[in-house]
Amino acid sequence: MQKRLTKLTNWLKENEIDMCFIQSKENVFYLTNFYTDPHERLMGLFLFKNTEPFFVCPQMEASQAKDAGWDYQIVGYGDHENPWDLIQQIVIKQKLSIQTLAIEKEVTSYSRVESLLQIIKPGQVVPVENILNELRVIKDEKEVSILKQAAELADYGVQVGINALKDGVSEMEVLATIEYELKKKGIREMSFSTMVLFGEKSGQPHGNPGGKMLSDGDFVLFDLGVILDGYCSDITRTFVYKSHTEQQRQIYETVLKAQLAALQASKAGNRIGELDSLARAIITDAGYGDYFPHRLGHGLGINVHEYPSMSHTNDEVLKEGMVYTIEPGIYIPTIGGVRIEDDVLITKNGFETLTKFSKEFTIIK
Repeated sequence: MQKRLTKLTNWLKENEIDMCFIQSKENVFYLTNFYTDPHERLMGLFLFKNTEPFFVCPQMEASQAKDAGWDYQIVGYGDHENPWDLIQQIVIKQKLSIQTLAIEKEVTSYSRVESLLQIIKPGQVVPVENILNELRVIKDEKEVSILKQAAELADYGVQVGINALKDGVSEMEVLATIEYELKKKGIREMSFSTMVLFGEKSGQPHGNPGGKMLSDGDFVLFDLGVILDGYCSDITRTFVYKSHTEQQRQIYETVLKAQLAALQASKAGNRIGELDSLARAIITDAGYGDYFPHRLGHGLGINVHEYPSMSHTNDEVLKEGMVYTIEPGIYIPTIGGVRIEDDVLITKNGFETLTKFSKEFTIIK
């Protein structure tokens, strides 16, 4: 935690930025080791170029922030108090002169910016997202260890889903079984809304599970992940129930070929956009280019979708320590869809897939 704070403080000094205000729960967690959702209440980290930081949070969570390892000042407030009044008192007491302020421009609400500017009145406001992305994109050993464990639990969730398949079972029944079994493993929260899609509904990239019942010949698509110690996993696997057509096999083998090609290109120094282009070319050459509507994948860590975007337009290069997903897909509304997704770590010698579940074309009997 201290190393991360030091890197961010050094960035403030190098760029002549007097203060930084960080309030997203993900970046607060990254810098304080305190993970919580304050809902509508203010939770914010105030960092300075030349003085010690302080942390503002609801009083009922102040002790948890301290227990998480925050060693600097904690400003706790009750629901009857205005936290901005307390912040103003600190600014006045410390005689802080703020000429340049850095904030999370993409996520800080207008009302909070207004409250902040009434207190400090800087001459310039700049974004802090770029440096935080640079810091968070390279995972350290502890982060990688947690991400590997989260990926193992995602693999387990897929197996639970397979075991729950039977004639007439509904998508929601299988979904409930997956999440129940993961909760028995200690998982309180999923990375996102779990997807279990049958038949033609698997042809919706972001379909909503419901009461559709499983039938012979259906594609079965699982897309799920867990949050473990603040970090996310994300896996997609697709199967066929009892019987299949040659077109279903062809679609599956095309997606798998595209996914494997992108994996093999996952090496430090390679252009990120090239991975998407490789996978997209394979799917397009097979005649399904119009049915691959999304990017190849996304960064993975504290957020299930984070920097970098694994799009063909991304000219940045892969670096050791990056973790991201590779998840090409083909989605045909009248038939169904196939997506195959792994969590990938860039290593010194190439890559490692953190999710390990088999990707063979599999018919569930």
